[in-house]
Amino acid sequence: MIELDIMGVRVEVPSNAPMLLLKESGGQRYLPIWIGAAEASAIVNALEGIVPERPMTHDLMADLLSQLGHVNLEGRITTVNDGTFYAELWVDGHVISARPSDVAALALRSGFKLTCPSELLDQVGVELSEPAEDEVEKFREFLDHISPDDFEN
Repeated sequence: MIELDIMGVRVEVPSNAPMLLLKESGGQRYLPIWIGAAEASAIVNALEGIVPERPMTHDLMADLLSQLGHVNLEGRITTVNDGTFYAELWVDGHVISARPSDVAALALRSGFKLTCPSELLDQVGVELSEPAEDEVEKFREFLDHISPDDFEN
C-alpha cells in the first residue's frame, strides 16, 4: 500500500466541479477524485482548521471514534470503477465501506493515514511536474509588477 497526502481541494474550470487531490507520499503521482460540494467543504474546513460551533458529521464521527477508544484507524482508497472511486475505513480490524471524500475528511480530523494499492496509482495516477523554484519566483515577480492597464489594447 502507498501512503497518500491530502493536498487539498481544487475546482475544475469551467464546470466548477470540486476535486479531492491526493499525492503519493514522497512521489510525483497524484490521485484526483471528483467529489461533491458538501464533501469539498468538509475537507477544506478541516484543512483550514475551522471548527464549527456545532459538530458536523465528520466531527461527530471523529469524536465518536475517539471517545470509544478506537485508535487503530486507516483509510484506504481501494479501486475505481467507471470513474467512481471506492474506499474503506479500517477501524480496529473492522472494514467499513466508505466514500473517498468521507475517509479523507475523517482522516484530517482523526489524524490517521490514507493509503491505496500501487496498482491503483499505476492505473489512474497522474504525474504532474512541479515548476522549478526559479520559475515560481519569476512568476511572483511578474505578478508584483503587473497592473490592469497592461491588458488594455
